[in-house]
Amino acid sequence: MEKDIIALLASIAPADRGAMDAARARQDSLAKPPHSLGKLEDISVKLAGITGQVFNRVGKRRVIIFASDNGIAHEGVASAPQSVTLAQTINFTRGLTGVAVLAKHFGAELDVVDVGIDADFVQPGVCDRKLAHGTRNFAREPAMTREDCVRAMRVGAERAGLAKRQGMDVVGIGEMGIGNTSTSSAVLSVLLNLPAADTVSRGAGINDDAYLRKVRLIDEAIARYAPDPADPVDVIAKVGGFDIAAMCGAFLGAAAQRLPVVIDGFISAVAALCAYRLCPAAAAYMFPSHASREKGYMLAMDAMGLQPMLNLDMRLGEGSGCPIAFEVMAAAESVIRNMATFEEAAINDDYLAEIRPNKRYQGEAE
Repeated sequence: MEKDIIALLASIAPADRGAMDAARARQDSLAKPPHSLGKLEDISVKLAGITGQVFNRVGKRRVIIFASDNGIAHEGVASAPQSVTLAQTINFTRGLTGVAVLAKHFGAELDVVDVGIDADFVQPGVCDRKLAHGTRNFAREPAMTREDCVRAMRVGAERAGLAKRQGMDVVGIGEMGIGNTSTSSAVLSVLLNLPAADTVSRGAGINDDAYLRKVRLIDEAIARYAPDPADPVDVIAKVGGFDIAAMCGAFLGAAAQRLPVVIDGFISAVAALCAYRLCPAAAAYMFPSHASREKGYMLAMDAMGLQPMLNLDMRLGEGSGCPIAFEVMAAAESVIRNMATFEEAAINDDYLAEIRPNKRYQGEAE
């Protein structure tokens, strides 16, 4: 493993158990039955473990979007032409996409980063960190070199670090790249030792022939290159994408900065799983937003022991679930900060003595 990545992993500290215990105690003191606010309570406890404080803010919010093209798209595995990657990347900056509209509505910023779009362009609001004009076609050769994968991971970690320095309270991780459900399915198949038929969905919508081609090409590539499931960097380099690599680095960078980080949909979840496999402690900083309709999404969640906050039948990607999740997290913080305790509400809570030991807090890293 490369020295700087080893150093990044080593800098990720476990959650602050003392702060989590204090947050639980605060939740137990509030005038309600134990764990009656469910995941809102879990979120506040998990945030305490990240920051070391019982009361936190989810005020300054940013979605970091990594955009890149994927060579596998040339095999006809996507319904949209590759030119959509560039068009939508520009549209992020114009406020015209799903994530842009939701981010504006919920008061979140966008940080749009080109890590590999197959075009030369200059657009205000797009950070140029292009590594190449897209990855290679993994149906014919490995998607990228290991060195390029690590470079993309560094870009992701740097953007997370920048968000922390600029005072963000939370970040979300999104993407844009035609063909990236193919790369994500391939990476997930390797990490979980599953055939492509178990991880591949139809993405934005493909016909039967394209679906079967997608499954076949992924299985053949995995058999040909034999990526090492114990080495996510090797996996991403052989069958992944620059966006996945950068997102993986962003999840690790956020954890290293003790910055809460929200997982969006399927591609984001696969990148988070790569980060988790590199450093299991990183899961303590991750908040899944919504349950994607892509079949591989819950496989990734289960592998990390995480549960999404919401089920909205979304499958857009882009980071579109993140602004909604930010608002849920803010609600969780409002409850723990502002709700009355039993003492303040003048309620005797002795009646809860028998059921309190049976309460369960979910969504915490052990």
